[in-house]
Amino acid sequence: MLEYKELYVGGNWAAPATDRRIPIVSPHSTQTIGSTPEATEQDVDRAVEAARRAFDTGPWPRLEPAERIAAVRRFAAAYLARQEELAELISTEMGAPLWFSHVGQVGATLMALDAFLSVAEGYGWEEQRLGSLGNPMVVRREPVGVVGVITPWNVPHFVTMAKLVPALLAGCAVVLKPAPEAPASGLVLGEILHEAGLPAGVVSVLPAGREVGEHLVRHPGVDKIAFTGSTAAGRRIAALCGQHLRRVTLELGGKSAAIILDDADPGQVAQGLQMASLMNSGQACIAQSRILAPRHRYDEVVDALAEMVGGLTVGDPMDMNNYIGPMVARRQQERVESYIRAGQEEGARLVVGGTGMPDGLETGWYVRPTLFASVDNGMRVAREEIFGPVLCVIPYDDEDDAVRIANDSDYGLAGTVWTADVEHGLEVARRVRTGTLGINQYMLDFNSPFGGFKASGIGREFGPEGIDAYVELKSVALPFG
Repeated sequence: MLEYKELYVGGNWAAPATDRRIPIVSPHSTQTIGSTPEATEQDVDRAVEAARRAFDTGPWPRLEPAERIAAVRRFAAAYLARQEELAELISTEMGAPLWFSHVGQVGATLMALDAFLSVAEGYGWEEQRLGSLGNPMVVRREPVGVVGVITPWNVPHFVTMAKLVPALLAGCAVVLKPAPEAPASGLVLGEILHEAGLPAGVVSVLPAGREVGEHLVRHPGVDKIAFTGSTAAGRRIAALCGQHLRRVTLELGGKSAAIILDDADPGQVAQGLQMASLMNSGQACIAQSRILAPRHRYDEVVDALAEMVGGLTVGDPMDMNNYIGPMVARRQQERVESYIRAGQEEGARLVVGGTGMPDGLETGWYVRPTLFASVDNGMRVAREEIFGPVLCVIPYDDEDDAVRIANDSDYGLAGTVWTADVEHGLEVARRVRTGTLGINQYMLDFNSPFGGFKASGIGREFGPEGIDAYVELKSVALPFG
């Protein structure tokens, strides 16, 4: 059983304010397999108070950057030492296929850690420049303060690192609120942070639900909020932060387009989209779920995708042979199936999949991997984020039409272009209004900024820009001579 008795508050394990518990339910068996404390508003108050002391009077923000880098390196080493255990924990708790937990959960987390540490080594924490009147100027990048970090359940450690690590490197104190669907994955980070020996108050970990998250957003002791989650929740957080002019970074939803050009090989594209569209059982904001195919090659593309989607193995996420695992919760299974029904009702052609349990499975929150053809970009399945293994293929007339359809979305997080001519693919990519794209692949690069246009968010993560999000700029004019 996964049992935690205490919360990680201000760098120490402490009893929660109440006896409320978060049950941990296996998405595969639907059985309760453990529980953690559920943080309350009183726990948030304690954590913010500790973070405020650590930032206002403690040593952490006043250390040399090299000292903070060394502390984060200790954290990275402690995380690396437990990587096998952490991958299994994430798969057990939220249902990610174990192969993906090794590669896209823990593996990506370690890569992100290493990338941030490399960026921090050469980051311009303080620099001198010539002032406009000829006097010397000092430009400093100083920590923004106490940061509230609110993370989702789908890639719990990876998303946390995108916020926690740059905040720590900048000298901030952090109150982390993991999602209630992945509470143990959050608290185990408290164990690893404790082993790294950060000063008191610098980090707290408080699993809780939406109401407690809103209390953290509203808290007067918090200087910045960093959030990954739904666009609807992001709008709410942005509105609350706007009332107080509180800094905010939002990484939100997506409905990304994969543009297949005339010269692309449909079989190779389908093979590439298996990962780009269906990683983490489709529970990924960057999933390429709108597939745009030239009308005169449409049937070839649909047939290749049907073969790929129809051949995916679905089942126990702890079995490395299964590509698709369960949805994280019953409500998520019901949500995805409601979109499958909506697609059929709107006139999309069901090619593979549909509602009902996948063959050979009787329990678990599973969804059949589903492919729709004859999809119009105005349909709900083409416009709304489904967050499951559901793909739709949309025909286009020419490249201008493909770019128009790709840009005809409320979102702008990710995208791909598939072609035999990489330079031409880059020309097409330049025309798509989205934050990240790949040519013949989708790859999130940890040395480059990640984030979205339009309703996909505000701000960027990773690269030097990822640290920029946690600093304030200060200019100091020195005397002439």
